[in-house]
Amino acid sequence: MAALRSTLAQMLAKADRPGVRAFFLSMAALSGALLLALYSSAAAELGQLILASTSALAALAIAGWVAVTLVPALARRTPLRWIGYRTEYKVSREGWIYFLGLLLVALAALNTGNNLLFLILASLIALILMSGILSSISLSGIEMHLNLPEHIFAGQPVRAQVELENQKLTLPSFSLRVEAVQEKSSSGATILEKPVYFPYLPRQDRVQQVVPMKFPRRGVYHQDAFRIVTRFPFGFLQKARRLDLKTEALVYPSVDPTTEYRDVLPVLQGALESVVKGRGQDLYGVRDYIHTDSARLVHWKATARSGSLMVREFTREEDSRVLLVLDPHAAATDKSAVDPQLAAINERFERAVALCANIAWHFYQANAMLQFRSADFDTPLAPAEKNIFRILRHLALVQPLALDPEQKLISELASVPELFKIIVTSQPRGFFPHAVWSSSFIVFLDEEVE
Repeated sequence: MAALRSTLAQMLAKADRPGVRAFFLSMAALSGALLLALYSSAAAELGQLILASTSALAALAIAGWVAVTLVPALARRTPLRWIGYRTEYKVSREGWIYFLGLLLVALAALNTGNNLLFLILASLIALILMSGILSSISLSGIEMHLNLPEHIFAGQPVRAQVELENQKLTLPSFSLRVEAVQEKSSSGATILEKPVYFPYLPRQDRVQQVVPMKFPRRGVYHQDAFRIVTRFPFGFLQKARRLDLKTEALVYPSVDPTTEYRDVLPVLQGALESVVKGRGQDLYGVRDYIHTDSARLVHWKATARSGSLMVREFTREEDSRVLLVLDPHAAATDKSAVDPQLAAINERFERAVALCANIAWHFYQANAMLQFRSADFDTPLAPAEKNIFRILRHLALVQPLALDPEQKLISELASVPELFKIIVTSQPRGFFPHAVWSSSFIVFLDEEVE
């Protein structure tokens, strides 16, 4: 009883009071028009033509008034979303078996004229009708939401959340399955690769399911539509309702250390430490003692050899000021290149992107001052934690470009000799001028580390 009162209270709270008044007024007016029509028919049988005509005209006038004034107002207030639902039907294997049995019973009933067989046939047909009604009720009033993590890396498992909301006031839904719709015009992978099953969805409630996902490559993954499927209650017929829910997933390059990154990192750290010193853990050099130095920094062996106080200096990566550069220019758009050549160019470019992502992530973990530059993209020099995801977003979307005859990017790099530059490129040796070589660590993707 309390549940019934709660349901009625919710219905009254959500009710459109002007619409309810218009509905009851129209029902009362149409009931009066029906009574006048019946009275007109009775008066005509008694030979009272004037009274019959007057009653009929009054009934028509009332019905016309309802049609002109009340029906449009009610139509504007009536939610007709169910008309736009695109429902797909598919008969299951069990359903075909059931229909075959139904056909056999129908043939037996027609041949024998047995009333019991006709009664069984009617029950079987009623079961199909009830199944269709219940499955339609389960699909109606359902909305879906897909929540993806803010940051997604290629090759790393993430957890997304699929949420179904039952907007029906009184009835729950049963046995719903959410699937991705693969469009014919789309050749890419779908975001939701495996179906998600919801056994029960209470009325006026939401249910979430956590779904593990893994995206194999960087880039943008698109999903334009999903499908909610049910075989409730008997499994004879599978009904599906399409939901247009455009979803995008931006996938960063993987930051898991690659073999190439492991080979580059020791040489990179050595090149960086050669231009930076400070208080750290790696020894940078030994120098004469000054009065502001701490006694803890005294290098006693060097002091004994030289006869004067000597102190140690250490490298300090957190003071690093690094300009990371991705040179995206390659012959990827060369019309004369054949497929194997294009595949090799794209594979080398993907290696360059992965290496840049690994190096940027390394400086992010080291809390270094990092600037990133590529063609038509630049970030300011700032702590890596402030621009790391801008860099990864660019690396997720960047594509190889045709060779630039003006060498605009290389000229800009030569103009900033004060920053230590790490350049990852697919260009051949000898392409970079001496001004860039003297202040840079250059990684050639098709050759050994330089």
